[in-house]
Amino acid sequence: MAVNPTGPAMKAFVAAGPDQPIVMLNLLRFAQGGEARYDEYIAHFTPHAEAVGARVLYYGRGTDAVVAEDGQAWDAVLLVSYPSRKAFSDMVRDPGYQRGTHLRTEALTEAVLQPTIPVIVA
Repeated sequence: MAVNPTGPAMKAFVAAGPDQPIVMLNLLRFAQGGEARYDEYIAHFTPHAEAVGARVLYYGRGTDAVVAEDGQAWDAVLLVSYPSRKAFSDMVRDPGYQRGTHLRTEALTEAVLQPTIPVIVA
């Protein structure tokens, strides 16, 4: 299962509109014991995200799904607002950020990173 973005996917993501603001939807499925490891990742991630102007909008653990087929429910959801696609890419490429990405990789068995374009801004 996919956990980390690939080089070609990142290039296409940025090329779609480098200056476009996005909210990144993260759907997360934890490995055994991965919740604690992901919390370590969040502590590492947050200052790097803030350095590129991003901010965590929401991070929450999933509970029993109301509407989902077996295996479709997610363990957690993370929403992060980035000022641009390029800001996300800059953060991901930063060597300081990269030193902690193993925490995310070790925490997860599956993930979805879905960029979204805000339609209604509260």
